[in-house]
Amino acid sequence: MSEFWLISAPGDKENLKAMEKMNTVTSKSNLSNNTKFAIPDFKVGTLDSLVGLSDELGKLDTFAESLIKRTAQSVVEVMEDAKGKVQENLLANGGLKEKMKCLKIDLTSFVTHFEWDMAKYPAKQPLVSVVDTLAKQLAQIETDLKSRTATYNTLKMNLESLEKKSRETLFTRTLSDIVNKEDFVLGSEYLITLLVIVPKPSYIQWQKTYESLSDMVVPRSTKLITEDKEGGLFTVTLFRKVIDDFKTKAKENKFTVREFYYDEKEIKREREEMSRLLSDKKQQYGPLLRWLKVNFSEAFIAWIHIKALRVFVESVLRYGLPVNFQAVLLQPHKKSSTKRLREVLNSIFRHLDEVAAASLLDASVEIPGLQLSNQDYFPYVYFHIDLGLLD
Repeated sequence: MSEFWLISAPGDKENLKAMEKMNTVTSKSNLSNNTKFAIPDFKVGTLDSLVGLSDELGKLDTFAESLIKRTAQSVVEVMEDAKGKVQENLLANGGLKEKMKCLKIDLTSFVTHFEWDMAKYPAKQPLVSVVDTLAKQLAQIETDLKSRTATYNTLKMNLESLEKKSRETLFTRTLSDIVNKEDFVLGSEYLITLLVIVPKPSYIQWQKTYESLSDMVVPRSTKLITEDKEGGLFTVTLFRKVIDDFKTKAKENKFTVREFYYDEKEIKREREEMSRLLSDKKQQYGPLLRWLKVNFSEAFIAWIHIKALRVFVESVLRYGLPVNFQAVLLQPHKKSSTKRLREVLNSIFRHLDEVAAASLLDASVEIPGLQLSNQDYFPYVYFHIDLGLLD
């Protein structure tokens, strides 16, 4: 499973024994893999400041997860034809510098081997400063993400719009990639070449009748330029003064004259626009994908640091000073075992908060002063990490 439970309990002897019991039970029952989750000692400050910080971290946690999912989705959109390889590009490189220096770090490995990055987020700084650094980092990533993807998406949309025009029916599609100068009589005061859409079942009829649809149609001047599943696009050359009469007679025979006049400059402009957009997209693809991979990694690493901070702050608020708690990361083996795993944890740590533990068994019991719904509150500190970022 790509789901993790990050929990903590007090670090005294009684609760360390409870932790050992939890590890034994969950292992024997094959409920979860458990690993210690190392969190450094931070400068605590006042409890009042921790309460405010708890709220701020909650919002930052939500924002970081949203940012990571948006970045991951951008990778999906940019990779287009290689969507099957998206997951291998969503990594946490740059983390675990000491333990796994030369490896590509997948998200699960990063979480299960988490180390606090002292260089990037010094633990000796006040907690407020650490949180501020994380917030500014994520805000900058979001700003850059919006800017870079907006530029690329505009380019992509313009290209798709042109490509769509070339996939439409003969009545509406662009003709710049089909017609050639040689298909038309150009620069004549008297003659003009028209384009006529003929249904496929009527090809023979067209060949037999087009010269007689009006006076002054040039004999043997028709040529099939292109066709789709419905019909074909034919040229026909005639004198300018019979255009209206020819259109009327063509319509009576269910032939449609397409309003199109060959403009070499316009044709060249459309072709150059398509080439330019294709070239620009190709040039932007590599740098954008690299940026997305690097900043997905940065945002993900920051997010797990935020989870660690939340555990620290909530543990101090819940268990008091001096700071003494043990954090553990649990990875449930399968979705079907999560209910049983929750029951085991609630039973083992029931003594930490009897009211909360009772409320989990009886939803009608309210916890005085608790703003969260009962489903979000447990006798132990608990935070959820879901690595299913593309689900």
